[in-house]
Amino acid sequence: MSLSYPYRRLRTPARRAFAALAATVLAAGALVGCSDGDGPERSVDAFLAGWRSGDLDAVGFRDPTGARLPAEEVAEELKTLCGELAATPPTLRRNGEPTVTKDIATVPVRVEWSLPGGTTWAYDRPVRLRQGRGDQWQLIWEPQLVHERLEKGDRLTLRREGPTRAAVLDAAGQPIVTPRPVVRVGVQPGEVDDPAALAKGLDAAFRSVRPAITPPVDVSDLPRRLRDADPEAFVEVVTLRDEAYRQIRSRIHGLPGTTFATEQRDLAPTREFARALLGSVDEAHADDLARHPEKYARGDRVGHGGLQGRYDDRLRGVPGVAVLIARNGPDGRPLPGIEVHRHEPAAGQPLRTTLDVATQNAADGALRGERRRSALVAVRISDGVVLAAANGPGAAGENLALTAQVPPGSTFKMVSALGLLDRGAVTAGTTVDCPKTFVVDGRSFKNSDNFALGPVPFRTDFAKSCNTAFTALAPRLGPDGLAVTGRTLGLEGQWDLGVDVFTGRVSADGGATEQAAAAIGQGTTLVSPLAMAGATAAVARGRFEQPKLVLDPAPAKPAGPGPQLKAESVEPLRAMMREVVTAGTAKALADVPGAPVHGKTGTAEYDDNPEHTHAWFVGWRGDVAFAVFVEQGGSSTSSAVPIAERFLRALP
Repeated sequence: MSLSYPYRRLRTPARRAFAALAATVLAAGALVGCSDGDGPERSVDAFLAGWRSGDLDAVGFRDPTGARLPAEEVAEELKTLCGELAATPPTLRRNGEPTVTKDIATVPVRVEWSLPGGTTWAYDRPVRLRQGRGDQWQLIWEPQLVHERLEKGDRLTLRREGPTRAAVLDAAGQPIVTPRPVVRVGVQPGEVDDPAALAKGLDAAFRSVRPAITPPVDVSDLPRRLRDADPEAFVEVVTLRDEAYRQIRSRIHGLPGTTFATEQRDLAPTREFARALLGSVDEAHADDLARHPEKYARGDRVGHGGLQGRYDDRLRGVPGVAVLIARNGPDGRPLPGIEVHRHEPAAGQPLRTTLDVATQNAADGALRGERRRSALVAVRISDGVVLAAANGPGAAGENLALTAQVPPGSTFKMVSALGLLDRGAVTAGTTVDCPKTFVVDGRSFKNSDNFALGPVPFRTDFAKSCNTAFTALAPRLGPDGLAVTGRTLGLEGQWDLGVDVFTGRVSADGGATEQAAAAIGQGTTLVSPLAMAGATAAVARGRFEQPKLVLDPAPAKPAGPGPQLKAESVEPLRAMMREVVTAGTAKALADVPGAPVHGKTGTAEYDDNPEHTHAWFVGWRGDVAFAVFVEQGGSSTSSAVPIAERFLRALP
């Protein structure tokens, strides 16, 4: 109940005494009000609920002079005052007990706005009420109720301030993406007499750039754009890296109307540098804005795909935001905004990776001429760090190097051979027949090009990649032997690299035909290039260590090391993988300079047509293990091995 009037209704002497006491208190100052259903709190709560809902019909209003105000008029003015914040009403609550002086009550209210970027703006405002007839409390409406500096006709506006995006760092701690020179190639329409001829000349020049511009520059609509543009306009055609521009500078500078602007843009060392792994940073897409309206605004730079997408929140930082009061002057023109709140932007945090620039450039260069989808991943043997993850060709897309799920083909004979050696089923010198075909439960297995070696040492079967020898030996591995051996090399493991990776799925518990197929990397066995590079590094090292890619922030649950491989098994296997290069299917690598190259070729059928095969090569030289994969690459000796050679020759 209100404490403003009750003493006037008391009649007994005791009540008169109480009235006198109350009057004395009121004369001295403010009085804390009751909190029953007839008090001012009820009207305040109705107002706070109406502010959020936009419906103030349950509240009675007066202006500061005491004149009545329609609720709908207050609702409209409240919406105007809130301006850009009107669509996201604040969280509101009473923040203390009311004080009452005569017929005026004041109730403190906490106002908390949710601002873009996940920040809040909170402050307290006093809500004043006047008690009218029937003890009803009516709210005194004034703009200052929303914010102390607001006046009638003002509105709140927002100004976002973008944070500084942090860099993805290489193994040396240096930013991979840095400002690099580019040239914007454009045309001034008024200087062109023959737009079709100009477009033809530009197209020929752009197509001559090496490595090829991907996707190609489309100038087919350039004549129309020139016709529609102002004669003095700069009609942009393409922005080229400086190294690409210099290749064709002499060819395009003489073309009528061409004009050029030089500037700096944040770019990786090359156009293809780890592009699928890194991802890209672009203006916010429509679906970004639709999915995360609280996070992104039009014009924001957002990471898409790869590391830039996965770690976007970390890299982009937190935008700053300022709340301003927009106000017009006496002449109706806008005045400078009055800043009433600011949250400073917080710069992003860098992402430290293990990528080595020289190795990544060698990997990208090795794939540069490959038109089929392909991947090359390199791992340092001594510590397991991923030195390079390259994918080709064309624009950034699926990161095949880490996430492809494809049969490994004969590269998996590395795993099969280790399993057979571990079990004592063979030695490197054991004679194992290599016929042209070998039949298992009615299914015929054959060798590439139908070759036959006859009875030869097991190491020769391995070096020449004899399928029939391995299918004949498959029963000695048992139904789960391949899976057990594969796991000692890290396959099927729970790796945590800080980025998605497929660690493989190895055939187990299949019938005789499946076991035979699995022994040569077919059947249901699937791997990624990184999974095979990790397994190859384990053979070279003598023990599996999970590959590492993201160092900071450190992955939460990396896989532990594998068991020490048996020396009596792994040492012969290494020698056999060297023989692949010196006398087997990868002899093209025998003269590669540097430390000796070890490896294993592989072709993998991916459907019911034996002519349809992926191409593989896995191996190591010195401290670098690697895997090459070419989708629909056919023979590994004509596709994967040449890529491996280009890579190794380009390494420092």
